[in-house]
This record gives sequence, structure tokens and C-alpha cells, in this order.
Amino acid sequence: MSKKYDTLLFDLDGTLLDTLGDLTDGVNYVLSRFSFNIKTQEEICSYIGNGIPTLLRRAMPEDCSDEQHSMAIHLFGEYYKNNMKNLTKPYKGITELLRKLKDSDYKIGVVSNKNDSEVKELCAYFFRDIFDIKFAFGATTEETRKPSPRLIFDAVELFESDKSHTLFIGDSEVDIQTAKNAEIDIICVGWGFRDSDFLHINGAKIVAKDADDLWILLTSLA
Repeated sequence: MSKKYDTLLFDLDGTLLDTLGDLTDGVNYVLSRFSFNIKTQEEICSYIGNGIPTLLRRAMPEDCSDEQHSMAIHLFGEYYKNNMKNLTKPYKGITELLRKLKDSDYKIGVVSNKNDSEVKELCAYFFRDIFDIKFAFGATTEETRKPSPRLIFDAVELFESDKSHTLFIGDSEVDIQTAKNAEIDIICVGWGFRDSDFLHINGAKIVAKDADDLWILLTSLA
């Protein structure tokens, strides 16, 4: 029996990987360089979703100049590229889930607001034996960042798939809007940077509780 969806596109941060610790360390490194007050992990979590430039803008004082913001982006990039794997790890059950999906002949890819080089490095480090990193897409310009559907379209084209057979899996309101803009279906996950109540309020119809629950949901759609 053919699957309803044969192409599964995953968000990265908050969906496949718990990157909060390394993101927090990176942001606070930048803030300390400017002698700004550092932020708690909970505060950083609430700022995540629209890419690093927006994350830093939210974390920095409102009266920061564009020049300071540009310098902050540079400082973060220099720090993070050498420290992005210190604390980051796959969420519980994710590696096993991806292997089961691969064995079930799903096409698996990643669409993230992280910089493209960082997305490919993290996917190569954690998931190289599961899917080809050429199917891991990160932002190359501000115009490609979610909720723009651009990277979704690029992934579908590279897979030689079809939007009607593509499902997005993500953990945020940005992912929900991205799926809407791309006119594809989405399943949200409740273990990431936004909780289930928040996701439902922001339009999520289905929220998986954990990796096992996501497997059940995906296979029930076959």
C-alpha cells in the first residue's frame, strides 16, 4: 500500500536536536563581550525560532545600534562554529525513529533557520548514516529563512517529490506558518522549544508527545 506521505522534512533545533544549551552559551558569550546582562536558558528559549540574527536582536537591549547587532552576529558565528556540539544532542528516541523511517523507505530531509553550513555539519555529525546531508537545508540569506517556504520547495524539488506527499515536522509557530505558506501538512512536536498548549493555540492540529508517539502518528497516515 502506498504511503500518504513519502517525504518527511524535519525542523532541526527543538525537533531533532536539543541545541538550547549551546545556543544559550553562544548568546551569553556575545552579551558578555558587550558587557550586557546575560540571559537565562528559559529567556533564550523564548527568543528562538526565526534564526540567529533575530535571536540576538531579541536578546540584546532595545537601544542597540545596527552596528552592534552586526558585530554580535559575527561574534556569535565565530564562537558557535567551534562550540555547537558541546551540549547538543538528539532528543530521546530521535535517532532510532529516523532509522525506522529510513528502513520504511521514507525520504528524510531537514529544513532549518540555522545557517546552511551549521545545519550540514550537525546533521553529518549526528545523522550521517541515516540520510544524505545534501537533503539538509539551512538558510543562506534572510529571504530563505522560515516562515518563507523557499527551502521547503527546494527540498521537495531535490527529492523529486510532490508537495501533496510531503509532511513537515516542527516544534514552533514559525514551523506552523512555514507549512501553511508552503501549502503542506504539518505534525508538531511537544518536546522542543514550545509546549503543546502554545502550539495548539497557534494552529497546530496534531502534536506528538515523544518520538514513539510520532512514529505511531506517521505510520497511521500510511
